Formats: sequence, C-alpha cells, structure tokens
Amino acid sequence: MRPSSTSSSTSSRQQAWLDAWYGQRRWTLWLLPLMWIFVALSRFRRWWILRYQQVNLPTPLIVVGNISVGGTGKTPLLIALVKHFQAQGYNPGVISRGYGGRAPNYPYLVESSSTPAEAGDEPISIYRQTGCAICVGPDRVAAARYLEDLGCDLLLSDDGLQHYRLGRDIEIALVDGLRGVGNGHCLPVGPLRESAERLKSVDWVVANSPSDSFSLPVDEPVFTIPMAIAPLCFQSLLSTESLAIDAFTGKSVHAVAGIGNPRRFYQSLQLLGVEPVEHSYPDHHSYAPADLAFDENLPVVMTEKDAVKCRAFAQENWYYLVIEARLPDLFWSALDNKVGRVKEQKKAAFE
Repeated sequence: MRPSSTSSSTSSRQQAWLDAWYGQRRWTLWLLPLMWIFVALSRFRRWWILRYQQVNLPTPLIVVGNISVGGTGKTPLLIALVKHFQAQGYNPGVISRGYGGRAPNYPYLVESSSTPAEAGDEPISIYRQTGCAICVGPDRVAAARYLEDLGCDLLLSDDGLQHYRLGRDIEIALVDGLRGVGNGHCLPVGPLRESAERLKSVDWVVANSPSDSFSLPVDEPVFTIPMAIAPLCFQSLLSTESLAIDAFTGKSVHAVAGIGNPRRFYQSLQLLGVEPVEHSYPDHHSYAPADLAFDENLPVVMTEKDAVKCRAFAQENWYYLVIEARLPDLFWSALDNKVGRVKEQKKAAFE
C-alpha cells in the first residue's frame, strides 16, 4: 500500500516544485515578476526589523539556519552543536518554532512526556538525543528569554536565519552539498528565501556532504565547512535493540521519509547496500497507521524525525537510521574562540 491519496498528492505537488527549483525545468521563470516583488518586500522587511525591532539579549545566541527551501540536514548539525557545547561545560538551550506541532501554550518547554503533536518532530528529536532545554514558540524572543530564566548560558536557534527580530551573535548557514542552492533564484522562481549573496554575511557556511563539483553562485568565493553524515546503526522503535549498520545490506526494506529532501535518505541507504522501496511523505507529515500498512512484509526503516511520530503504533520490524554529523576540528576550535569573544563582549555590554 502506498501513501494515502491526500498525502501522495501533497508530496507530488511539493516534488514538482523541488524538481523545477533544483533541476533543469524552467517553467517557474514565468513567475519572475512575483519573485521581484518577494525580493523587494523581503529586503524592506529585513531593513525595518534590523533598524527598529531587533532585540538583543545578554546571552550569546547562535542561529543555525538556511536560505533555501527543501531540507538541508539542519537537525543533525544542531544536535552536534548542542553535544559539543555540553561537553565544553555550557548549559545550552534551543529555541524552535516547532513546525508540525501545536502546544497547549507558548512559550512551551519540551519535556520527556511531550509529543510531536505538541512540540513538533524536530524539537522532540533534539531533546531525546541531547536532553537540553528546548523552548518552542512562534515568538522566538519570548522563547529565548524563557530559556535565559531557566539558567541557559548559551542559546541556539533552530532555523530562524530570516527571523531578524531575534538578535544573533553568530550565524551558521547550512547548504545542501549535492543540490547547492538550486537554480539560484528566490521564491517562487527558485528555492531561496534570500539571495545567495546572503551567505557572504554569515559566520560559517556548512555544506552537507558536498560533491566534488560543489560551488555557490556568488560574485566572490565563500569558504565552506564540509559536514559528513555518518550512519551509526539501526535502532528499533519499540525497544532498546539496535542492529549493526550492515544488518540490511543486500536486502529490501520499506524506506519511509517525511523530510525536506527524502532523496538524501534513500541515497544513504543505497550507500549501505540496502535496496529501499521508497515511500515519500510531505515534510513534518503527521503519520497514521494506514500510512505504513504496506503490502510487502519487509522491514520498515525511517529517519529519526519520522520515528518520533510513529512510536505509538510501531511494530517489531520497524527501525530508524541513527546518524551523526561530523565536522572538522578546525571548525570546532574556531567556533569555541568566537563564542568566547562573544561572551566577553556581552559581559561588557550588559553589566
């Protein structure tokens, strides 16, 4: 059984846009007048907020985001950052919009009993891997202040590169190392929320699994940090059982992906020698048992982001792929130095 007709049609519409933005199709060029309006309004909005509305906080704040639509692997990077800072002795807190969730109140602090329906899938994934304080809410400034009151001494914003009301001290932009920035155009002609030139103003551009031909369409070179995604094992949704990374090598599995770029997940499985029967859903899809009632009796493998929404009705042969983001030591040392300087500047400015 394939995805429901509603999910399938939504996924197909999303895929049509992604194919145009990241492929060779040119029909979106008819939307150039709309793009010019979008760019003009976006630039005015940024200018206005930076001049009149931005709020800067006494706690160092790092924004981890992207300039494109379609998924870049932001969550693994954010988890790696949180774990790194925890190892350095910080008490980091994460701010998230909580896409796909609807909390009973905002700001909403994620707890062990929180569900994806309340907090969204990404905050739940981050919480389960790090245990750090995560505050969800549409008002990112209010969420940041909530975390400050809890004693967090370093804040990370999950996404939010374009949410300029929340002042930031460090910006990390993530780019898909295989698809790059697509056709290089802004919405709706291309996948960009801001011009690629925006990448020149961030502190670091991280390229997720860059290809040998990876490049960015900017008028001068931008130094990028390569990020590798390392698969570790397959974890059961029902128990603490985990399988070795070669457990499904040479075998077929139902591969379930409701993420921004399902193709990357399927390619990861193929590199492990797995033969995926692909089942794509819209990003942040809310799963029901019928969505995974497949005709062929094969193991089901999904992303952890999907797994947090499927545990309630999971079966014994359902697993998610455990992954880890890895970045060069040069990046970590430079980041630590930058955070140290920001702390001193904040101390001088707010005390």
